[in-house]
Amino acid sequence: MAIEEVLLILAIELCVIVFVVWIAWSGLIGAPWLPTPKNKVRAMLEFAGVNKKDILYDLGSGDGRIIVMAAKEFGAKSIGIEVDPLRMLLSRIAIKRYKLEQKVKVIRANFFNVSLEDASVVTLYQGHEINKKIRAKLASELRSGTRVVSYRFILDGWTPTKTNDDESIYLYVV
Repeated sequence: MAIEEVLLILAIELCVIVFVVWIAWSGLIGAPWLPTPKNKVRAMLEFAGVNKKDILYDLGSGDGRIIVMAAKEFGAKSIGIEVDPLRMLLSRIAIKRYKLEQKVKVIRANFFNVSLEDASVVTLYQGHEINKKIRAKLASELRSGTRVVSYRFILDGWTPTKTNDDESIYLYVV
């Protein structure tokens, strides 16, 4: 086997290892990244009644699909909070692509360390365990009337104002 072939195989193996570590890292620091399907994003935003008067926070915003759609199609000001630098970069690329810099921003941070006080809508697609932990933060920081919409996972101890069982979407009003 030629040296070039060995180097190519090593480069491919290194890329696979880096990719696996990147995916595993997300699970270790919070929830693994499972992008919300775009039809579910639209259903979540419609279900929450998002409009141009809203300030929407997406906790664990991934590639920015929720914050971009909230601004582009619903007119809301949107803030994504994402700890992963590569996913944050993907969000910023989408924001620039659609020329939404005036309405959308993404912050690289752990959402437990970011104030949500000015939110009128909060979107979640987190796991059951993180939803248990986030309840206290939401209860202490969100104003009365703020809508929290969660995809697939309920907030134990809170009663949804509305549910869409077909779409697995739960809406809570603080």
